[in-house]
Amino acid sequence: MDKPFTRITVKVGSNVLTRKDGTLDVTRMSALVDQIADVRKAGIEVILVSSGAVASGRSEVHPARKLDSVDQRQLFSAVGQVKLINRYYELFREHGITVGQVLTMKESFATRGHYLNQRNCMTVMLEHGIIPIVNENDTVSVSELMFTDNDELSGLIASMMDAQALIILSNVDGIYDGPPSDPSSRVIPEIRRVEDIASCIQTSKSSFGRGGMLTKTSIARQVADEGITVIIANGKRENILTDIISNEELRMKNEELTASSAVPANSSFFIPHSSLTYTRFVPSLQPVSGVKKWIAHSGGFAKGALYVNAEAAALLLSDRPVSLLPVGVVAVEGQFNKDDIVQIITPDNKQIGVGKSSYSSKQVAELMGKHDQKPVVHYDYLYIE
Repeated sequence: MDKPFTRITVKVGSNVLTRKDGTLDVTRMSALVDQIADVRKAGIEVILVSSGAVASGRSEVHPARKLDSVDQRQLFSAVGQVKLINRYYELFREHGITVGQVLTMKESFATRGHYLNQRNCMTVMLEHGIIPIVNENDTVSVSELMFTDNDELSGLIASMMDAQALIILSNVDGIYDGPPSDPSSRVIPEIRRVEDIASCIQTSKSSFGRGGMLTKTSIARQVADEGITVIIANGKRENILTDIISNEELRMKNEELTASSAVPANSSFFIPHSSLTYTRFVPSLQPVSGVKKWIAHSGGFAKGALYVNAEAAALLLSDRPVSLLPVGVVAVEGQFNKDDIVQIITPDNKQIGVGKSSYSSKQVAELMGKHDQKPVVHYDYLYIE
């Protein structure tokens, strides 16, 4: 039987890696490193997206004066990232595994060239048996250019690196059908695209991280729509990562058995680990190209917007592979150049997608409403949400 995954991205949140007082939990780090090493030995490549630098630095530095939020983040992360990566280096070295540090920023994903440079860097590392450890470069990032949190970054990395799975390790067991503090609430084991779980999501943010379950769910849905399995689980549970991989192997085996003519179609063989609970976002079966994956995550870098009429919106939202033509554009917002990313907006002011413009904003304004023109956004460079 084949492995369920050959490459995974693992995101470890600040609340998994730190104690209540903000100091680094080296025991938990060591346990996670042991599990990642076991996953590697099973033939699965791992890209680690690790939070914890700011929290780690907070326990080391005690500023003499009050700092604003940006200064604090830059100071704590500059000290904390050194401590964090050094710990990882020492822990992985015990398993004979080399790690490499990749610090990135949101704007590094804005252009296709920078995007591909990052992809090439990590691809070379994986080819040489090196585990990339990725984090946001908080020392130079400022508020308006920051990722929402490392959940957003991990989604970009999983998509960029063609991972088959993104495993987000938090301090909760998954997505609950009610408040996690309510004893009657239960973890939702599986979420499909058509299911509306908005009422289940708590909007509160984590103690040390910037994000929360709302961000995790939003990122998980988008990444799953690109054909990547997304799992949200409790990183503080013992052997959580290796147990998840074992569970997914069982799931794959069952799917193969039920697909064969040897067993009834309604047979069920998947038996999860007795104490294992997590939420799995079911991946789309529709393949998404590398360019469209980049465009899908580029909405935050849009330089402008194209407002389309109802007919164009209906066509774009259909299952047909269509491009956006000038005849369907009714208004242009912002100033952008050829090849910049733009948002696609419907008549009721809803964003339905993003794409790479074939024209500048001035050219689109001159061509909009006209027939027999080349696409404003070609299908190959269009992502409908």
